[in-house]
Amino acid sequence: MADHDMLDNDEPLLVANSLSKSYGRIAACRDVSFSLYSGEVLAIVGESGSGKSTLLQLLSGQLAASGGHVTYRMRDGVTRDLATLGEAERRFLFRTDWGFVHQDPAQGLRMAVSAGANVGERLMAVGWNHYGRIRDTASDWLTRVEIDTARIDDAPRTYSGGMRQRLQIARNLVTEPRLVFMDEPTGGLDVSVQARLLDLLRSLVAELNLAVVIVTHDLAVARLLSHRVMVMKGGRVIETGLTDQVLDDPREPYTQLLVSSILPP
Repeated sequence: MADHDMLDNDEPLLVANSLSKSYGRIAACRDVSFSLYSGEVLAIVGESGSGKSTLLQLLSGQLAASGGHVTYRMRDGVTRDLATLGEAERRFLFRTDWGFVHQDPAQGLRMAVSAGANVGERLMAVGWNHYGRIRDTASDWLTRVEIDTARIDDAPRTYSGGMRQRLQIARNLVTEPRLVFMDEPTGGLDVSVQARLLDLLRSLVAELNLAVVIVTHDLAVARLLSHRVMVMKGGRVIETGLTDQVLDDPREPYTQLLVSSILPP
């Protein structure tokens, strides 16, 4: 996807500035800076322990930074420092403008309530109150993520792993967010299910002009979905650039090892 013409906006949607996170003497994330634009997909790759999941939590406000800051351009055009947002404002962002797709769908779904309720809850959180309209929209989104609408009243615990992940995507996208964070969204799924999920994600990202930050150890996922790649090692970004450029002609020896699959995920 690296040749996609995504930078229609002059102003970035999200900016990380010298972002760092330390635990005592251990630096989980060090001095990371970048800008993300509307419609752009950024993949953060690296082996386990490289700092990529810590960075995702910092960007999404789930972890407080030890240094640096993250700014986000709100729908009204005002750019805000995420650290200055109150808890209610942060929750509102996650209900409206942001989505977060977890590797384990059970973290992003309410497993005991129906699939329709999982999607509908997010609509109610942004003020929808007409039951018929909510159910119709939930049904429409189940169709979009390739779930039989006959299963709308079934609980996600009765779904397969791939169906749960597709339901989590529907729940996140139903409010038309502008930015979605994804943490290993295809992890734990078998190869054929992964391929279908990636095709679905790719089409939805393009259709909705989503900005996405995706963490993955799978370079095939990065190649298929992302415009840009950041390679992390030891909490630092050691290489970044257009996806095809980085994966086809990596400069750094570590990236070369990643690309040649010598390093474990």
